[in-house]
Amino acid sequence: MKHGRYPFIIGFLIVPVAIYGTFVIAAYVQAFQLSFTNWRGFSPDVSYIGFDNFVKLFQDSTFWKAIQHHILLLIFLPLLTIILALFFAFLLNVGGGSKGGRTRGVWGSKFYRVVFFFPQLLALALVAVIFSRVYSSDDSGLINGLLNQVGAGPVLFLADKNLALWSILAVLVWQAVGFYVVLFSAGMGSIPTEIYEAAALDGATRGTLFFKVTLPLLWNTLQVAWVYLGIAAFDAFALVNVMSVDRGGPDGATTVLGLEIYRNAFDYAQFGYASAMGVVLFFLTITFAALTLRVTRRDAIEL
Repeated sequence: MKHGRYPFIIGFLIVPVAIYGTFVIAAYVQAFQLSFTNWRGFSPDVSYIGFDNFVKLFQDSTFWKAIQHHILLLIFLPLLTIILALFFAFLLNVGGGSKGGRTRGVWGSKFYRVVFFFPQLLALALVAVIFSRVYSSDDSGLINGLLNQVGAGPVLFLADKNLALWSILAVLVWQAVGFYVVLFSAGMGSIPTEIYEAAALDGATRGTLFFKVTLPLLWNTLQVAWVYLGIAAFDAFALVNVMSVDRGGPDGATTVLGLEIYRNAFDYAQFGYASAMGVVLFFLTITFAALTLRVTRRDAIEL
């Protein structure tokens, strides 16, 4: 019986592994190969040019501008999303205090969970279209329509190069918070209520419960959330492509690597150069995930 389980497991794994290898691993290998060529996407002729694409890439000011934008997103997207999601999750699970010796969330917490998760049901492209109208500079825009009513004048959220990326960042945070509220709520739900009850009996305030009990016991979940949000910071293609002025504008103020890969491949027919960008993006993402897991690693707390 012991030896018979391996053919059973292999039988289940062979098809999904084959599909993953064909459509994911093989695609990565091909992208690495194309990054060393000058292939333009419309001809079977491929000339290998070595590291020329990478030399050109690191001399490209647009590439470095996109990297700067990713660094900004990498700092603020995880930070803002995790802070907001932790705050809301704590309110929904522990913020209502204790009653009858048991901790509880604020009134209506079950309804609020559904409300917070709702943005996850919308495709990113749809979210981008909605907020393009919200940010619109004329009276049809939700925010500027209200500002115009009080004579405050229009704010060019997407046309001002000093505001455009921050406006898109706000949408990324809005779209992501709901998922992490649910994730952190699940993590808090796995914490034994006896721990909260004992802390409450000792006179712990809500702040003490949050910083001394919840955060340490939720550390592994926070680690996973930071990695996922960091990976999301290296994407942002859909929102930038739909929301930004002239796709990455104004004046390149919102461009990201995903958008530059798309433009170089499908607008300029430089598939080799676009593949080189994709290779760099791949290593940036993998490096970030590995460093984050390494730096944030700590011993698990036994419950």
